[in-house]
Amino acid sequence: MKKKILILSLIFIIVAGIIAGIVYIPVYKEEKKKKEEEERIANATIIVEIKKDTTVSFMEDVSVSSFIENINGKIIDDYRINTSKLGTQTIKFKYVNDEDITIPYKYSINVVDNVPPEIWLSETKSFAVGTSYEDMMEKITCADNLDDNPKCEIIGDYNLNKVGKYNLTYKATDNYNNTTEKKFVLNIYEPSKDSSSNSKKEPWYYKTIVENYKKDNTKIGIDVSSWQGDIDFQAVKEAGVEFVFIRVGSTKGINGEYFVDKKFEQNIKGFNEVGIPVGVYFYSYANNKESAIKDAEWVLEQIKDYKVELGVAYDWESWAFYNNFHQSFYSTTMNAKAFLDTVAKEGYKGLLYSSKNYLEKVWFPLE
Repeated sequence: MKKKILILSLIFIIVAGIIAGIVYIPVYKEEKKKKEEEERIANATIIVEIKKDTTVSFMEDVSVSSFIENINGKIIDDYRINTSKLGTQTIKFKYVNDEDITIPYKYSINVVDNVPPEIWLSETKSFAVGTSYEDMMEKITCADNLDDNPKCEIIGDYNLNKVGKYNLTYKATDNYNNTTEKKFVLNIYEPSKDSSSNSKKEPWYYKTIVENYKKDNTKIGIDVSSWQGDIDFQAVKEAGVEFVFIRVGSTKGINGEYFVDKKFEQNIKGFNEVGIPVGVYFYSYANNKESAIKDAEWVLEQIKDYKVELGVAYDWESWAFYNNFHQSFYSTTMNAKAFLDTVAKEGYKGLLYSSKNYLEKVWFPLE
């Protein structure tokens, strides 16, 4: 019996030794390979010259190679750097040098807010005598790319209760001390008793738009809401309209009650029936991400029974009283992103409804 136990013990020791050897061999090989690689890198020729100035603006579009002046090889992944957070960050990357050795490397950048605030103000700004200071300041847009509440002030002497022209300076300063100044003439006038106007806008005709803008790579469409009244959908199709965006609705101001556009149901049914591709838009007063998401969820509920091929557009255009929202252009953009991400989750394409002017002045790139 003792002999059998001894034999079994020997067998166990031998098997355990074999297993340990099997495990040890790959570990040894991996450590040896790692050590050889470290030696190769230590003896490799490394030439990486980083620019002296590695300062970058908030949300600036830059990649790893943007800060490299000279390198003896090729970057493996020249990725786009996230510049949405202020401060110092370490950029890590790998490159294959001229000796075909993969080299890990890193450098630091500093993301700063060096963009001055925006002041939307013409050379002359007119107000009726008796206008309050608050009303005047509301009508002059003062906003920043990142600061939700830049300091906005008028420098100079003036009297809102006295008719006259006052030479002044409007100054805006953000919390990183970026400053913009703009000289202007404040015109305080006595309003006319007869405020009626006989001016009449000339109508735009669809055929004129087609003649001026239709090309092989463009499509011409229309934007409709209750303001257009009752529409002859077949006539619109025969006129050559290639797509339409329909207003779903809006809210009654900031955090106000939702309402459906009076002609929304009639319009979307009519255009669906004649086969003109449809997109929709919502006129939003969102002042934070939560209200933008709430807007999107409301829109999704209104359109669920209809064909919406062209997607859902976020229409935010309260620029005339933008100061009231106390938000930066970046905050406004993030609200839009929250809306668009919400509709995208339900399979709709999200779009930003805006003019070229505001796309260039206000909105950050949306991804």
